[in-house]
Amino acid sequence: MSAVRSEDACWGEVVPLTDAVRSLPAEALLDPAVVGACVQEEIARRRTVLEDVDPGLGPVVDAVQRLAEGGKRLRARFVLLGAAGAADGEAVPGASGIATAVELFHLAALVHDDVMDHADERRGVPTVHRVFGSRSADHGAAVGVLAGDLLLTWADDVLARSTQGLSTAAAVRAVWEQMRDQVLAGQYLDLRMQADLAAGAEVAVADVVRMLQFKSAKYTVEHPLRLGGTLGGAAPELLDGYAAFGLATGEAFQLRDDVLDVFGDPRETGKAEAGDLREGKRTLLVALALEQATAAQRDVLVRHLGDPGLDGTGIAEVRDVLLATGARTQVEERITALVDDARRSLAGLRLDARTRSALDALADGAAWRTR
Repeated sequence: MSAVRSEDACWGEVVPLTDAVRSLPAEALLDPAVVGACVQEEIARRRTVLEDVDPGLGPVVDAVQRLAEGGKRLRARFVLLGAAGAADGEAVPGASGIATAVELFHLAALVHDDVMDHADERRGVPTVHRVFGSRSADHGAAVGVLAGDLLLTWADDVLARSTQGLSTAAAVRAVWEQMRDQVLAGQYLDLRMQADLAAGAEVAVADVVRMLQFKSAKYTVEHPLRLGGTLGGAAPELLDGYAAFGLATGEAFQLRDDVLDVFGDPRETGKAEAGDLREGKRTLLVALALEQATAAQRDVLVRHLGDPGLDGTGIAEVRDVLLATGARTQVEERITALVDDARRSLAGLRLDARTRSALDALADGAAWRTR
């Protein structure tokens, strides 16, 4: 089998590849493990630059590297499949680089999100800001902001490097900019919603859905698919189909995430139990429960939501309300409907059998996973 050319893996010839990546067969370019290796290579390259400034920056890179070792590489998979679907199932040069950029962007979003949510754990390891919080919470938060900013700039650099000289570079960049702006807008909607709730305002279910679509759903599946498809020169109808499939699948993914936060096993999810409840987040699960709760049930929710000291007893009480109001059942039904929508969209796309099968499996896994 032919070896992977450096311009086909990671981001370009300007960065030497490890022997492990260089020796992979060409079809392995569709494997997200390649992207994991590329992410680690980029972090290692940046470590050299930062430690040349001061060796004390090493622990910052260590914290980022530990976070990068975990994760499902879901967004990377969708980039690779989006590109392959535009090329009759073949790997597309530059796709691994764009997938690497998306993974770095995702890491940045996680680091910043954890700062805003005061989260203690992510992917089974302490969050970046907690690692540096021993001096003070403010110091830890500031380091978290800087680490997230570094990851954002690295992601932009890798994207530019991966598409340099390609005819689709400008079109890929346009999708990237839309993804980046919409994610940050969604984060703002989440913060504004929490502030409104703290001031006693009600939040409509439709507003919650809109927030989760822009904060998470679109950049989990839709944008990665469109990035890969645009790189591969996909026709407009395929990109539109990717968008429809991606939004439905991404929303199902986020709703499952919300359910797992309350009902999942922290040993599997890698996150602290009921973190969203402690932060007082108005997920769709909570919004539906509040909409349908009795006065007594509403009191339980209002008393426990946003309580940083929420214990096992309080979590159990909230779970009981989420079940008794039918909120969990409604969310599960919505997840099922979204997966059905995604499959209908997928059925209408002209794709090779391997790409179609992989997308179908990923939609199913996103909706029904346990971690």
